[in-house]
Parts: sequence; structure tokens; C-alpha cells
Amino acid sequence: MLKKYQITDGRMVESPDGESQVLVFFNPDESEKRYLIDELKVDEHTLNSSLDPDELSRLEFEPNHLALIFKRPRNYSAQDQFLFKVASTGLFLFKDRLVVVAAGEVTLFEGKQFTKVASLPHLMLRLIYASILHFFGHLKIINMISDELEDKVTASMENRFLINMFTLEKSLVYYLNAINSNGVLIERLRNNAAKTGFTPPEIELLDDIHIENTQCYRQADIYSNILSSMMDARVSIVSNNLNILMKTLNIITITIMVPTFVVSAFSMNVRIPISSHPFAFWIIMGLALVSVISFMFYWRYKRW
Repeated sequence: MLKKYQITDGRMVESPDGESQVLVFFNPDESEKRYLIDELKVDEHTLNSSLDPDELSRLEFEPNHLALIFKRPRNYSAQDQFLFKVASTGLFLFKDRLVVVAAGEVTLFEGKQFTKVASLPHLMLRLIYASILHFFGHLKIINMISDELEDKVTASMENRFLINMFTLEKSLVYYLNAINSNGVLIERLRNNAAKTGFTPPEIELLDDIHIENTQCYRQADIYSNILSSMMDARVSIVSNNLNILMKTLNIITITIMVPTFVVSAFSMNVRIPISSHPFAFWIIMGLALVSVISFMFYWRYKRW
């Protein structure tokens, strides 16, 4: 699907008809791919890499355009079961237009960072910056989910919450790899700022993006280390909760078995000493009660 945009007064305005400065392709079909390859001379391998979620971020200088691939977080849904995934996005910067290629329809050009767009290179940097902010937002959500799962694990004896935490840990590994890959791309853009023709304000923005990406990586690394280091302790908590339950059940079972043994002894089909006593029933019940109380005192003495 193709969407067209124009930069008007520093804002991105959709312009379905006529010439447009920004072309956005969501899941391009075969005809749209042929247009990109044949008309705009986009490298076919680079185009396919833009749609590959496992592709690393990179920067390439083509004869008539600048091509780069950066990583962004995918929109999370309940069907993902706490697994946060990443996707690739391709940016192809020409002299008079910017082409964006993404797998799946995503929200672009929203937020205050797109209210003062000065040029196409500036828009390209803003898209990378928006991806970093998106990572920050997902990291906060992951941290909140981790705290909630930790409270549930403390009182749980199921593996379900542990599996969810393992999934979050896996997501953070994906995010660390993606953010680090974006860092390499940003560093290369900084080293080739003169070759790409960035203006001084754009170079300043690029430095800010580098700082933000570094902070984002460190935050993701901290969350990942905390989640990984505490995982063994949380597994032990679940095992300990199960042991406590088994201990409680054993105590209940023994408590029931002791008076049962007393009553069973007086229920045999043989003559018992107090069978003719008028209070035989209450004597047997009293002995059963005494056996329970004796066991409870013994249990307290042993501190089981």
C-alpha cells in the first residue's frame, strides 16, 4: 500500500494526488516493488532487507540515493503473549524525495518531533529518533509488566508467570540487539555527515539521537540484567511455595490419620475392654481428641 505525503509549513500532510516529497510503502506488492527497483533504481537486495525483521541496521551509498535500514519495535498486541518483537524499515533518500518501506502498516509522522520538519534529511533523522522513543516506551511497559509478574510469582505455584517472564527476557535480548544495531548505523551517519550533506542543525540532531540511543541501550541492558539475575530467585520462590503447600498437606494428612487410627483400633470386630462401659463412645472420642492435641504439641515442639 502506498501513501504520499508533502512537507507543508514544517508538518507532514498527506497528499494522495500529484507529486509528493515522501512516499511510504507498507508491505509493497510486486508491482510496487518493480516500480522501486526499475524506476527509482533501488537495489533489490536492500529492498528485501527492508522487509526482513532479522536484518541488521546498515547504511549504503548508492549512485543516485542514500539507502539505510534501521530497527524499530513492532506494535504490541495481546496475541503476542508478552513477546515484544522488532521490525526493519528502509529509508531511501533522493535529492527530491524520501521513500519509506515498512513491513506492515505502522503509524508514522505523529508526535511533536514531526511538527517542525525542515527538509528530507531532517525528516529521515526524525524517523530514526521516533524509533528510539518508541523503544523507550516499550521498555517502560516491559518494566511495568515485569513488576506485576514478580508480585504474582511471589504468591504463585504455577509455571505460567515464570514462562511470561522468560518471554520478557527474550524480548529484551531482541531489543538490545536492535538498539545496538541502530547505534552502529547512527555512528556511521555521524562519521559520514559531510558526505550525506547534513546541515549543522541536522548534525546537532544526529548527536542528540546518538545520546538518546546510547541511553536507551543502557536502560534495556539494565532491565535485561535485572530480569536475568532475579530469574533463579523467582524459580526458587515458586519451588518453595510448592514445598510449603506439600508440607501443609502432609501435616493435614497426618493430623487426620492419628485420630483415624485410634477410632479404627476400637472398631475392630473383636471384644474390646470398654465395650460394656456406658460412656465407651465418648471415651474413644476423647482419646482421638487427645491424640490430635498430642500431635499438635509434638509438631510445635519440632517446629515443623
